[in-house]
Amino acid sequence: MRLPRSGRWRAALALAASAMVVSACATPGAEPEQDAGQDPQYQVGIIGADQQQGQPVDGGTLTIAAYSEARSLDPAKTIPTGSSGGTALAAVYDVLMRYDPESGTYEPWLAESLESNADDTTWTLTLREGVRFSDGTPLDAKAVVGSIQRYMQKNGFGTKLLDASLERMRTPDPRTVLFELTRPWAKFPNVLGAGAGMIVAPAAYAGEQFTPIGAGPFQLERYAPGEELVLAARAGYWQDTVHLDRLRFVWYQGPDAKLGALRSGSVDMAYLRDPKAVDDARAEGYGGYMAVNSLGNQITINNREGTPGADPRVRKAIALALRPELNYRRAYDGAGLPGKDIFQPASRWHVSGVTPPPTDTARARKLLEQAKADGYDGTISYLDSNDPASRAEALAAKAALEKVGFTVRLDFARSIAEQIKRIYVDHDYELAKNATSVPEADPLSRLYSFLHSESNTNPSGYANPRMDELLVQLQAADSVEKRKAVLADIERLWWQDVPSVPLGAAAQFMAWQDTVRGVVPTQYAMLLFGKAWVGK
Repeated sequence: MRLPRSGRWRAALALAASAMVVSACATPGAEPEQDAGQDPQYQVGIIGADQQQGQPVDGGTLTIAAYSEARSLDPAKTIPTGSSGGTALAAVYDVLMRYDPESGTYEPWLAESLESNADDTTWTLTLREGVRFSDGTPLDAKAVVGSIQRYMQKNGFGTKLLDASLERMRTPDPRTVLFELTRPWAKFPNVLGAGAGMIVAPAAYAGEQFTPIGAGPFQLERYAPGEELVLAARAGYWQDTVHLDRLRFVWYQGPDAKLGALRSGSVDMAYLRDPKAVDDARAEGYGGYMAVNSLGNQITINNREGTPGADPRVRKAIALALRPELNYRRAYDGAGLPGKDIFQPASRWHVSGVTPPPTDTARARKLLEQAKADGYDGTISYLDSNDPASRAEALAAKAALEKVGFTVRLDFARSIAEQIKRIYVDHDYELAKNATSVPEADPLSRLYSFLHSESNTNPSGYANPRMDELLVQLQAADSVEKRKAVLADIERLWWQDVPSVPLGAAAQFMAWQDTVRGVVPTQYAMLLFGKAWVGK
């Protein structure tokens, strides 16, 4: 029997995300998360799975039906999140800091500690003694600085925020890195928990061609793009014995195929974000890890010159025409968390008094007619994935847009990896279904990457100096109240400019068989497998 859907996102508030504990004690200014109660359907964290049961078993391969393969095994050349290959990269490189979704705090991982000064303008990273890369060379302060500098030079994900905030890095000794910032940044540990914190060995980039060499529990054995990525356990990992022999990542087209592979036992784990597939997996009793993100489903509008979305009247007409609830009914049987709010009412970052534009076909039609009078022919393309649910949602959006006078050409990508590339790299789209996936822990980093005019992962080309200023204010805000005040201004400007149209929040469920043990979640819905094992 399917679990109830009412109020399913309240548990997202249980994340103590603004608390910032990075060593044995809390960082000054840490803020406990509000507790909104627990919901059995979308309870954030590991649910329905006992990770402590039994004695670890050595050996075997854990196979994962991932959401998308990484565009590259180089952390500086992809988007290192759970939905875009980040889990595989973390298995090779590990992370300096690990985010604990249950406590809402950061803990040292590859690092031994991370501490800040009183105003959060200097952060001191101390490395663990004896950690080595898979090629046997030491992971020391020089390697950390070299890797982060390279990440920034290559414009890795989140680089613009880091580049704008980091004055310099110093290495007073082989185990210490000082990060000296140009402005306060209370959430700085977030940076070291993802791409910039995936430290690559100096030998990895010493030659003309990049070689994936990291300090994680696994190393590359085989990579056949579009088919499989196989990582083999390595000796000498800093957490001692790696129980699994291998991690194997495969990519199925569409949520039904992923869930079907889980049901048949073809895979041990499946990354699900289709609302109906998430509901079905939970109803069938699968345990796993659940994350809930704002802006997890949206239609991004290409704002660049020469596209229909360069005209603000067209963007506003799109926002007024769309009905997220209709999309979810047609594509997901009503499952999920539809709504145009950037932060839905259950989110701790929801701001009362700021409401998105309602569906208003008459007003949308009038704005579109004005644009047509100035030469626009009303034709627009819509890019999405090729699975049945995505096709159904695309058809729902097409119907809503054509109702107000658009002519919509549907464009279906052959794979999610292709879709990501076309949106974030080539900017080859006019409308595109995608996600910003803003976590409750830290809205700044993802909003900055999506909205800042100089962000290299700004897919829409949106640029407004006022929005840039607001993002800097959000970075400096040192309390929940101050952050919410800035977020209110960001939302107001969002609906004035309409860089994209939110369709809903997203639950990301990494469902696994009941034999899977020892999986450790971290930020951006990534998982760590250094202590994972598969029971009999």
